[in-house]
Amino acid sequence: MPGENLSRDEARERAALLSVEGYDVALDLRSAVAQSEAEQRTFRSVTTIRFRCATPGASSFADLVAPSVTALTLNGRALDPATVFDGTRIALDGLAEENVLVVDAQCAYSRTGEGMHRFVDPEDGEVYLYTQYEPADARRVFANFEQPDLKAPYRFEVTAPEGWTVWSNGAEESREGGVWRFAETRPISTYITCVVAGPYHHVTDTYRRGDLEIPLGAMCRKGLARHFDADDVFLDTKQGLDFFHEVFDYPYPFGKYDQVFVPEYNLGAMENPGLVTFREEFVYRGKVTRAAYERRANVILHEMAHMWFGDLVTMKWWDDLWLKESFADFMGTFSMVEATRFTNGWTTFANNRKAWAYRADQLPSTHPVTADIRDLEDAKLNFDGITYAKGASVLKQLVAYAGREAFLEGARRYFKRHAYGNTTLGDLLAVLEETSGRDLKAWSRSWLETSGVNALTPVVTYDAAGDRVAELAVEQEGAEARPHRAVVGLYRLEGGALVRYARAETDITGARTVVAELAGAERPALVLVNDEDLTYCKVRFDADSLATLRAHLGDVTDPLARALCWSALWNMTRDALLPARDFVRIVLDFAGRESDIGVLQMLHSWVLTSLVHYAAPEWRATGGPLVARTALAELRAAEPGSEHQLTWARFFAAVAESGEDLALLEGLLAGTESVPGLDVDQELRWALLAPLAAHGRADESVLDAELARDDTASGKRHQVRCLAARPSEAVKAQAWADVVESDRLSNALVEATIAGFAQPSRRDLTAPYADRYFAAIERVWAERSIQIGMDVVRGLFPALQDRAETLEATDAWLAAHEDAAPALRRLVLEARDDLARALRAQECDASA
Repeated sequence: MPGENLSRDEARERAALLSVEGYDVALDLRSAVAQSEAEQRTFRSVTTIRFRCATPGASSFADLVAPSVTALTLNGRALDPATVFDGTRIALDGLAEENVLVVDAQCAYSRTGEGMHRFVDPEDGEVYLYTQYEPADARRVFANFEQPDLKAPYRFEVTAPEGWTVWSNGAEESREGGVWRFAETRPISTYITCVVAGPYHHVTDTYRRGDLEIPLGAMCRKGLARHFDADDVFLDTKQGLDFFHEVFDYPYPFGKYDQVFVPEYNLGAMENPGLVTFREEFVYRGKVTRAAYERRANVILHEMAHMWFGDLVTMKWWDDLWLKESFADFMGTFSMVEATRFTNGWTTFANNRKAWAYRADQLPSTHPVTADIRDLEDAKLNFDGITYAKGASVLKQLVAYAGREAFLEGARRYFKRHAYGNTTLGDLLAVLEETSGRDLKAWSRSWLETSGVNALTPVVTYDAAGDRVAELAVEQEGAEARPHRAVVGLYRLEGGALVRYARAETDITGARTVVAELAGAERPALVLVNDEDLTYCKVRFDADSLATLRAHLGDVTDPLARALCWSALWNMTRDALLPARDFVRIVLDFAGRESDIGVLQMLHSWVLTSLVHYAAPEWRATGGPLVARTALAELRAAEPGSEHQLTWARFFAAVAESGEDLALLEGLLAGTESVPGLDVDQELRWALLAPLAAHGRADESVLDAELARDDTASGKRHQVRCLAARPSEAVKAQAWADVVESDRLSNALVEATIAGFAQPSRRDLTAPYADRYFAAIERVWAERSIQIGMDVVRGLFPALQDRAETLEATDAWLAAHEDAAPALRRLVLEARDDLARALRAQECDASA
């Protein structure tokens, strides 16, 4: 629909004309449990908006995406819905200085995770509802002015089925016969309003700090209650609230703090003030590693940081999305390291989050941290590695550059100065310049207003004897030469350990910087640029350092330094500077000694990518069995019952291909084989079944039997993925039809089907779909929701057909569709870049 994609120019014009004084929203959700399917499709939404117009007599519009509007009044005057409502916008003419708009509409329940999502639990038939709006789906639930800078207070009233509980941003004010009324919120943006309703399992607690008391709630589906570790969620929550109250010196501004784990969620979480929503996969149904709990704690704290960066102070338009997401990403790790048990969080950040940023910053769609967001489709795609992880990395660099206290004092002034308002880049720089005493405009131009990533390479010359550094310089390549505050570390072997014996913290500027402090140092075995990970850059190695890592990477004693070395080697592999088979062999040599479980899991992911995409096809037949043998050996050698054992078990399942290996997986499932200490719980059972299905050793009857054993929403997603993975032409045809030709599946089942569809072991079965993909994507983009469109375009791209012909087909589509939706073209361009990178890496590997 043309009106659904709001442009930045339209938003600016409307913000200049209108100011909103308040919303009253009444939702009747009883149809969610109606007997007929027809009744279950929609719910009644009645919205009253009080707003002012700067130019009486002017025209504007309100946003609403709904099947129908029953009644409309503007200032008591009835409007004809057939005339003023086009399905996405309500035309408003002849506005007064003060206005009241009342909209009575039938809005649609969602199955795509956008708007009011309706989920039926297959385990017990219970219905659960929740809302998800970012960037602009509140208009699918109530009429509004859908842009972040038209903030207003909200009052919600919800009529719910008997036996349900309802939550919203404000505290419950009253409840009468299924009608729930909530206290008025402070001024917030449309996209962070929220309603959750259903028979959720609910646990409560209270946070206390001096005279401050904050009611806490944690919710999940009843079917997950036996797995719900609410006490651990509350522990992370209270530690985070302590930290943010201390460093921000601004009390949490939104009253209560509820957190609900919801089904079929598209995101990791959403920072709705007073009612944060999370994907329910954070309620762990089986044994997981410490890295999983660290990830959940990080997300809890990320969303909590948003209560200040994003909710209290909000960007004017999505150009400055980084003002909330970069800060939340940085503060999530910063607070986690300083306030919780996860004190090695910066290692995970360096190895995991930055990998996401480095990839995004090398795509043709890369953009500055402060982006050029023309419309809502642009905004949807900009929740990416640049906005989150690169922005957070840049902020880490800013803390090193400006000083920790100056940075935090700047945040404190920013909140007090702009509370409940909207800001741009200039507003933030102004307070940081005040507190740091530095001119940050040049820094901002280099780091926030340009795109691309630099590569820093050490160049070392030695004295005549060869045992002392004569000069150590750092060369900078890539994007414009930025100023980097970085540590250069020198390492040597001592008693079998690779340890740092010299460091220099320095400003790296221009194409070449001499690090004078390290002249005269003993000859190093390893030079590590960006030691301690202060800046954002790709790290390269001189020849001696690379040789040292090939032989001794596992001897690096410092976990962060070791993670940085792994990350650097991976970036070299992606850039076709290190053959994929060499990277795989280094991992196989040293991954068994990796102590950080999150780093180990990342290494496993990188090895899989290397085998599937970057290794030369002729080496895959050798490399795959080599990896599987090593994974099995590490599984058997790992401490019984340890998280390392579990991680190696999952990796072994992912790479198992031979008949012997697959038979072992079957034995573990049947209980005829065992690995001492390995608990094959339900989640691990599905992990073992997935490769069996992909290799034709678990048919539909086996998967149906497993679903009967685990007849839950989670079990259904696993079963659908495994069903689509089976090696059959008919299976692939059905999966394709279910996703591309039909909209019967929910977002979660679309995701599961796509995940199972393409399997590296049978590239031949998906080869015929390359042409069908290019024939279908423009139609899918036009007809389906943007979330499903993104899933299809990204997930079904024929990446496994990694041949020059596939690249040519992609280029042909791009050339023939220059007028396609910009967001669609961006997704295809990104997939094309990944494919071209894979082909370059294969050439590098073939020449090894």
